[in-house]
Amino acid sequence: MQTTKTNYGALSTLTTVFFFWGFIAAGNSIFIPFCKHYFGLDQFQSQLIDFAFYGAYYLGALGLFVFSTLTRQDLVSTWGYKKSIVNGLLFSALGATMMIISVYLNVFAAMLFGLFIVALGFSLQQTAANPFMISLGDEKTGSNRINLGGGINSFGTTIGPVVVSLALFGSSAAVSDEMISKLSLNKVIFLYACVGCLFLGVAALFGFSKKVPAGKMDSEIPASEKAKKTMVTLLVVTGLLIACFAPVFNSYRSDEAKQLTELKGDLEQLTIGKDNKPIKQLTTAQQETKKDIETEIKKISGPLEKKRMIWLSAGILVVLGGILFANRSAKKNESGWGAMQYPQLSLGMLAIFVYVGVEVAIGSNLSELLKQPAFGSLESSETTPYIAMYWGSMMIGRWSGSINAFNLSNQAKMILKFVVPLIAFGIILGVFKLSGYRIDMLYWYIVCVLLQILAFYVTNDKPAFSLALFGTLGLVCILIGLTSSGTVAIYAFLSAGLFCSTMWSCIFSLSLAGLGKHQAQGSGFLVMMILGGGLIPPIQGKLSDIIGIQPSFIVGAICFAYITFFAIFVNKLLKKQGISLDSDVVSH
Repeated sequence: MQTTKTNYGALSTLTTVFFFWGFIAAGNSIFIPFCKHYFGLDQFQSQLIDFAFYGAYYLGALGLFVFSTLTRQDLVSTWGYKKSIVNGLLFSALGATMMIISVYLNVFAAMLFGLFIVALGFSLQQTAANPFMISLGDEKTGSNRINLGGGINSFGTTIGPVVVSLALFGSSAAVSDEMISKLSLNKVIFLYACVGCLFLGVAALFGFSKKVPAGKMDSEIPASEKAKKTMVTLLVVTGLLIACFAPVFNSYRSDEAKQLTELKGDLEQLTIGKDNKPIKQLTTAQQETKKDIETEIKKISGPLEKKRMIWLSAGILVVLGGILFANRSAKKNESGWGAMQYPQLSLGMLAIFVYVGVEVAIGSNLSELLKQPAFGSLESSETTPYIAMYWGSMMIGRWSGSINAFNLSNQAKMILKFVVPLIAFGIILGVFKLSGYRIDMLYWYIVCVLLQILAFYVTNDKPAFSLALFGTLGLVCILIGLTSSGTVAIYAFLSAGLFCSTMWSCIFSLSLAGLGKHQAQGSGFLVMMILGGGLIPPIQGKLSDIIGIQPSFIVGAICFAYITFFAIFVNKLLKKQGISLDSDVVSH
């Protein structure tokens, strides 16, 4: 199925799906806080929203694999990449319909299940779309095409909030919690009705497009290549993960958690006035009461947070242990391991796990960091432009990384590698300005963008070299952020987004290289590892409660260190197999 010439017609149609994923994420940024208000969710229930989403990626990919192993038919290869994406979109449309009904009937459990079905559809789409991108041209430029999809995805995420805000509130201004709490039920139902229709519309566009090949591959799995050992290992890992997650979720319903909720309610009653604003001056008696409440909160929350930290850490060790066990066992005897007989894939699964984890963890913890005195003591509303710039940095990097996906002269590519990131940076600042944010504090961030441009010139779109250099630069950024404060540290943490931007595509390309007919199965395993986004951020969050928010970013340093190791080690490994994605890229 691999070709030297890029199929641009299919590529342009496929990128619409990537845009769609990003755009839908903008709808979720409104829908999830609306659900918290509408259903009156407590902390435990709000945790379930993210858990249902990330859990669906893992369980969806695992379900596909188990089905394929038991039936000896790779479902994605049987359907073909094209039909798999269409079916994934139809799944997501069904989930959107269930979410509408659940909100209308005021049933939170049904909303969770609807969100789970939406994410199951996304899991199937991603399992098919990433190897499909690689297959639409030369394997050496596969990472560039995935970057193109990622760049379009980030563009959808960037403009999505503005479009959704205009549709729901008639204004492009930033959406506040107060605006969301006053959002009418009819408008939310209308939003997700439109989302469901878009799912169906894109499915029709993709399904009836003559430009897009079926993408079918040999689907029958010979008895000698059945991956029963991998299936058993992953099912055991899943069982152990459930055993690790259960105590964490149960802890939110414990007597200690109920006491904490009551104490925090008492504290809020004491410190928040009738106008919902903090009381500036408390009486001596009120200050003493506040101190007593805060002491009691720390006394209860300390042991509780440590308990959660232990179980979440155990979950990560289960994933790492399971993959390393499979890798080691497959080295001794390849039979029964399927795609995991390839060390580049098993090591790539860990790389995707930590990559998604560090990407989400930095974005999730930035707001709390910026509230600290050393970082400006910003209010929640003031942190939004910084967090948005972190995610916007993904778009800047992915647009840059996609340039080589087009059949252009070397001179044109050199010019575009300089111009395109600056255009992307300008677009992001323009969207912020349109949304009513202050942007003057972000002007000097252009220095970080110029550093990334230099890195792109140095790496020349070589996947292993790019991943190694960007992993190293990401590690340096985290270390600078850990050892400094103020604007320098803020820019350092934001820059991690620039260097995360192309990692997904590089890891995918390196992990799937040389897998042949196991490529679709390998893609499913990689998508499964999006679970890192559900495990690593809470680990950093719990760690911050113990050692402080700034030191907790050491988690990111560890993740970037492994990604750098993966790039260097797997590049050498592939060369031993007679594969090199870092040789000079040929014209399409």
